[in-house]
Amino acid sequence: MTVSYKKVISLFAAFAIFFTAFIYPSTTHAADATTSGRIIPNVVVVGVGGTITSTSPSRELFQTYGTPRVPINDIIQRLQPELSKVANVTSTELSNISSSQTTSKDLYNLTLAIDKQLSSPTVDAVVVTTGTNIMEELAYWTDLTVQSPKPVVFTGSMRQSNTISFDGEGNLLNAIRLAASQKTTYYGTVLMMNDEFFAAREVTKTDALRLDTFGGGRYGALGTVDENRIRAVRAPARVKEATTGKWQTPFNLNTIKPEDLAKVEIIYSYTEASGAPIAALAAEGVQGIVTAGHGAGGISTPQQEARKAAIESGVLFVNATRTGSGAVYDTGAKGIIGAGDLLPQKARILLQLGLTFSKDQEQIRQWFSTIGMPDFDMSK
Repeated sequence: MTVSYKKVISLFAAFAIFFTAFIYPSTTHAADATTSGRIIPNVVVVGVGGTITSTSPSRELFQTYGTPRVPINDIIQRLQPELSKVANVTSTELSNISSSQTTSKDLYNLTLAIDKQLSSPTVDAVVVTTGTNIMEELAYWTDLTVQSPKPVVFTGSMRQSNTISFDGEGNLLNAIRLAASQKTTYYGTVLMMNDEFFAAREVTKTDALRLDTFGGGRYGALGTVDENRIRAVRAPARVKEATTGKWQTPFNLNTIKPEDLAKVEIIYSYTEASGAPIAALAAEGVQGIVTAGHGAGGISTPQQEARKAAIESGVLFVNATRTGSGAVYDTGAKGIIGAGDLLPQKARILLQLGLTFSKDQEQIRQWFSTIGMPDFDMSK
């Protein structure tokens, strides 16, 4: 019997595939295989609104908002069929609101929703779509509270879903690419916009209107997403704790209720700033205040006097800088914690969680010096 060369090659290829599968069985628990044998990860998109699901009254108006809002699943469907080559994507819409409507309860619910999705063995990663105005705050909140080490990637858009230059489709596709790659496992939360991804702790919005608004400050981006070429050039310091049992933060929201969250505010300092807002907030019963000071955390004399009185009444202060860069180091002063290089809006989140989970000011100070100022010290 004559066997053609092509048949021999086909039989050899089939045997090789079988032998490889037998010796090296797939350990990916959540993904589905395509007909080509390639593993396709499962990614859940959690939508909470923002510009990516908003609309404009006219296609050429990039900064004017109208109605209605569109479901996040509509944006996902625009990416098909190409998206199916990247990941098996499902979505859930937790809310569809603007940044101005977001509350601490919304953040609490977001963390629980992410953890619920990631607790499933059939989910490999989560992508969160939200408004860019406070995206850095939501991302840092989940970075501190999500208990799963699986990838969590935030994204959104600067322009509305029906405008000529809508950037949301590209951002969402790249965020799913990044999440599906698993490259940010144990990174905590990252933010992906304009083909770059950043650590939640460091990222900030730097421009009100431009598409390249997000930056990582002095530290820059963690990496880039160029089509299917995903490059991670550095990592957050917390990856040192991967698989050690110390990776999770103490801020497990499953142990509290949303009404337990501490009330924390921010006060801005400037020339001859009044101390009245500090006194008013203390009288109102806030538990913590972050001061956005000038230079290395300086505040006006009236503010200093008001702060001293508020400390005596039990208010805990965190001293940050309004400069956008540089550190305010802790001096151990009674009732005042140095924010390090956390931006005021990020320091507020850590202080809120600290006051929620502990009444010991020295414990909160320790969290600021460790969780708030991670150090890539490989000698430890």
